[in-house]
This record gives sequence, structure tokens and C-alpha cells, in this order.
Amino acid sequence: MAEKRRGYAPYSLTRKAGVQSATVNGDIDVIQEIRPVIEAGFLDETGDWKGKKSSDEVFIAITKDEAIANGATLLTPTENADGSWPLNMSGFQNLFFAIKVTNAGNYEIKAVNGPDTVPFANLSPVNAGVAFRGSVDPRTQSMDQLLVDSAENLSVADVWNIFPLKNGRLSDIKNLQFSITNNSGDISTIETGFMRLVD
Repeated sequence: MAEKRRGYAPYSLTRKAGVQSATVNGDIDVIQEIRPVIEAGFLDETGDWKGKKSSDEVFIAITKDEAIANGATLLTPTENADGSWPLNMSGFQNLFFAIKVTNAGNYEIKAVNGPDTVPFANLSPVNAGVAFRGSVDPRTQSMDQLLVDSAENLSVADVWNIFPLKNGRLSDIKNLQFSITNNSGDISTIETGFMRLVD
């Protein structure tokens, strides 16, 4: 509890006359309370509210591409009703990538720059469909491809294969798509889905 005290000014006539006063109480009351705090975001330097991200609870941007010929390539996700096209990883560190195919075999999977019609922050057009490159090993200064799996063997058809993509390789990419090439030897319908994780 704060306490008001009244004292004489150091150079007042009362002090000059020799009257002393204690201007500060020697005891200080410290308020000790426990209060729950919910951190939901912050105000940036311009005063705009920025909400705190949370991980996706379910897979989003589920896309189905039918009858993809052997040797053909598709880009996913494509435009979805939930507005998740392309993937925006801003504020997300990691990602679950899910894929289901109707023909078992090898598939090439690459993380690529999204369409040139979608800006990356304020830059447009982007070099669409090109594999993302960046520094992934702090011990070297070379640029490496962030995710290129040239022959992922999806050995069982008609089931979801779920891959956790960790270590922040694709974190904060604003315009992300995946390029998938059917190298299974026959026509295949390919479904994909994504779940973004904060950490």
C-alpha cells in the first residue's frame, strides 16, 4: 500500500530555522501477488497487433491430384477453400508433410518457391517452382537445397505416409509449395496434406 508523507523542502525557511523532517519512510511495502498471464501476441514498433502463432491441430491444405502420369510433376498445395494456398510458414518452425498415393513406388519430393502470382513478403514475381536453397549447416557458407528427396519409396499404396520435417529447415517461408514427381512406373492419384508446428 502506498503511503503519502509530507516533508519540508531542503532549502525552505522551516529547515533553515532548524526544524527536521523525515521525508522518506524507512519501511517500503512491497506488493506480492500471483497473477496468471496469457501471452497472446504483442504490439510491433508501429503499434500494430501481432497475434502469437499456435500449431495447426489438424492437417490443412489437403489436395487431391488425380491420374498423374508416370514422370509427370505436380505442385501442391493448390488453391483450397480454407485459404491455405500456398503454405505460409511465418512463425512456424517445423512441418508434418503427409502423402497418399494409389500406385506404390518412388516419388521425388522437393520444397519449392510458390507461384509467381503470390509475393514473398513485398517481392514479386518470385522464381516459381525452383527448389529453396539456403544455409543449413552453420559450419559452412554454402547454399544447400532445403528439401530434395529424389527417390522416396512409398512402398504401400492407399495409405497416408506422414513425414516430420524438423530442424527449422522450412521455417518462416512465406510462399511454400512442394513439387512431387511420379516415378512409380504407372499412373497414380496423389493426395497431400500439411500440419505446421510452432516448435
